[in-house]
Amino acid sequence: MAAALAAFSTGWGQPDDAQWPTVLGKRQKFLTLWRDLIDAPADTLTSAENVTTALFSILGGLPKGQLRGKRVLIAADCFPSLHFLLNGLADRMGFTLHTVPIRDGAFWVNDDDLLDAWGSDVGLALLTFVTSTSSHRCDLQRLIAHGREMGSLIGVDLTQGIGIIPFSLNDYPADFVISTSLKWLCGTPGAGIIQMRKELIDDVTPELRGWFSQDNPFSWDLDAFDYAPDARRFDHGTPSVLACLGSIPALRWHAAQPDLPGQNRALTDLIIAAADDAGLTIATPRDPEKRGGSIMVQLPPAVDAQALVGQLRDQHIHVDCRGRILRLSPGAVTTAAHVSNLFIALKTLI
Repeated sequence: MAAALAAFSTGWGQPDDAQWPTVLGKRQKFLTLWRDLIDAPADTLTSAENVTTALFSILGGLPKGQLRGKRVLIAADCFPSLHFLLNGLADRMGFTLHTVPIRDGAFWVNDDDLLDAWGSDVGLALLTFVTSTSSHRCDLQRLIAHGREMGSLIGVDLTQGIGIIPFSLNDYPADFVISTSLKWLCGTPGAGIIQMRKELIDDVTPELRGWFSQDNPFSWDLDAFDYAPDARRFDHGTPSVLACLGSIPALRWHAAQPDLPGQNRALTDLIIAAADDAGLTIATPRDPEKRGGSIMVQLPPAVDAQALVGQLRDQHIHVDCRGRILRLSPGAVTTAAHVSNLFIALKTLI
């Protein structure tokens, strides 16, 4: 990453006119790596600053009849930023936001509850591939099949699962997906993506638009604006090329790894066994086919979670929390010894 950003700095500062051809060519490499990662067809994927702006770009361009007078369906354990956006747009766009709750005593929204709430009046369902608070992995094939029967637009937020749980649009043919290069892909902030099914792109006219929304970004005719014929129409102002360039080394590295999911599966199994031995409540599905790459545990009521995270940090053990939920995400540099050290520390501190 340091080398990629240094190369950008050197090239951007040269006294010539090669800056834009160079950085846009590298941005295309970023987009190609993402296309390969999720098996996206050509011209259906572009970059975005984050999942929130990605979703706004899509919502602001949908045909008027898609959402007005209908429901938008989302689970209560979605990424909160997306819910904040939808809640704020509901009145202006004329839809009702239906948030499917978590059952009492549970840690994630049950797929059956989502299906029960999903009728033919749902204009859009936004699904979360893997949740950030419980690492629950929804049954995407089942949910997408139901959405097709209901005639709904189907979007998927991939952020918490992509890079550690295999995902292909060939297996999960959503209408659009949004994500970032953070978390398991080890990329930079600001390097998100939008991907949309090719047949739908022509019907979407994003209100968040700018010079890069055009087929030729360097067209300056104020009376001749026209959207690009592909996913580039979701671009708007100057793209965040620096974030894309900084993420290329991580995406290339990730693509070359032989079995990151297998390594993660072994470590998450160790974490579950150690948490059971410590008497901690598992807040993640135990079935490996129903969970992502993280394991969440619920701390006892008397434990100050934020203080505990700080105490672990003092021992060079890095975790995070959401309320009383401790989030444990064994990444590419994590070993079985690290898991052992974590639970030795936890038994002492709790």
